[in-house]
Formats: sequence, structure tokens, C-alpha cells
Amino acid sequence: MQGHQRITADVLQKLRDAEAFAPLHDPVAVEIIEEMMKRLPDVPHFACFDTVFHETMPEEATTYAIPEEYRKRGVKRYGFHGLSCESIVMQLREAKIAVPKRMAIAHLGSGCSVTALVDGKSVDTTMGLTPTGGVVMGTRPGDLDPGLLIYLLRQMNGDQSKELEAMVNHKAGMVALSGMANDMKAVRTAAADGDPRAKLAVDVFVRSVRKAIGGFAFLMGGLDAIVFTGGIGEHDSATRKETLDGLQGVGIALDAGLNAAKADGVRAVSAEDSKTAVYVVPAAEDRMISWHVGQMM
Repeated sequence: MQGHQRITADVLQKLRDAEAFAPLHDPVAVEIIEEMMKRLPDVPHFACFDTVFHETMPEEATTYAIPEEYRKRGVKRYGFHGLSCESIVMQLREAKIAVPKRMAIAHLGSGCSVTALVDGKSVDTTMGLTPTGGVVMGTRPGDLDPGLLIYLLRQMNGDQSKELEAMVNHKAGMVALSGMANDMKAVRTAAADGDPRAKLAVDVFVRSVRKAIGGFAFLMGGLDAIVFTGGIGEHDSATRKETLDGLQGVGIALDAGLNAAKADGVRAVSAEDSKTAVYVVPAAEDRMISWHVGQMM
């Protein structure tokens, strides 16, 4: 199933079949869809997918090095946060900012990903088959050694797959490292007060995002722009600063005053001499959903 869809019985069944890929999001979404279709049976219903924006990724970016029998079943890197990324491109155009040729979008919230774009189209992203992989997140670990998952399965008792699924979706990431709730502001406060677990959580998180941005910078031969979005990306100036520290070698420099300033909407926070523009742009998935639904009506 490709593209955004008007919901039919067939589409709804495919959504149910795909619940295992996104257990944090899909089951609840399907329940809401089913309930709304019962309440409003004469109203058309639509599904917009985060994965659609990433359908432009080349095959070498989507293919896992696993046996072909599994790849034929649809196991590949799909990517997520696509509606957010698409909304960034839209908002840059609305702000009369030419869409940069080579751009990285860091969507940092409870879920986090970094996407590489060329001419406004996705060419690679950190999330894969599910929203669990990539950079470190609030309750998800990001990329793990496959051997680690095998090791964890051997250590667990009872229904091992369900226990492991619950761990990697709800009990890993920042909450596992910090021992605190999924709240970056609280974790940063604890780190500033000398809590070593909170400091480690922040350091691991920031390092993972920096590695992703740096990797895409070298993959594309440089970056013309970096965009921070999502709850953390938009509102945590310290995360933006710490993420870009160490990337000065590829021409990235922040303006400390602009970065620390409180403002809404699309705004630049890069220094005048930065070879790479740095923007803060609010995620606007709701606008993109509305636009796509309008196109399908």
C-alpha cells in the first residue's frame, strides 16, 4: 500500500496487519478510526501516513542486508516523521526561503529521527521498519546491535517477544538511562544539579543526534541547512547547541543569541559566517494531513 488513502475495508485490514510494525501508534489509531467510522458512517474517512514522504528514498537506503525471503514480505526501511518533514519544506517555501539542496531535518520529541533531503525530497532517514530504530528517544533505544536483542531474549522469561517489545518501546531510551519520566526539561534540570544518570542520558541522546547529522553531512558531501523541529528541537536551545558542537568542521555555527531567544514560527539561528544555515521550524503535521485529505476529496 503506497500513498495516502481513503479508508476502505481493505485499507483498514492492512492497517490492522501492520500494527506489529508500530505498536506504540497503530493499535490506538485503528481503534479511533473504527470508532469514528461507526459514529459517522456517511462521512468519508482518510489515512495519512508518515512513511509516504520517504517513498523517494533510493533502494540502497531502504534495503536491509537480510535474506531475500524476508525482503519479499515487505521488510525494509520505511522511515517515519514524514508528515513533519513535508511540513518543514512547505513552511520554508511559505517563508520565502529557497528549499536548500542538501538538508537534514532533526525531528526531536518523544520520538526522534533525522532525515536527509535533497531538493526537498527524502533520500535517507534514521528510522527503519519501525519507529524504534535510529537515534535515541524518550522511551525507545534507537539503533541496537541485533546480537543484543538475541541476548536479551535469552535473558527474559515467559513470553519473551512481548516482554522485549514492551522494553524497547516503553522502557528504553532516555527513561532507561536517566531513571526518570520522559521529560527532557526535568532530565536537564537533574543533570544540572549533578545527577550522573541524567547527565549520561542527555549526553547519549545528543551524541546520537550529532552522529546522525554528521553522517548525513558526509553522505551528501555537505549540508546547506539543518532544521530542528519537534518538542525538543523547537524549544530546547541547549539540545540544539550541544548537538551542533563539534560539527564546526563541516561549516556549522550557531548564533548564541538567536538560539537562546524565544520565538515562534520559522526562524534562523545560525551565525552569519555559518556555511550551513540552521533553522527552527515548528512541526505542522496537522496542516499536511488537512492538505492531503483535501487533495483526496
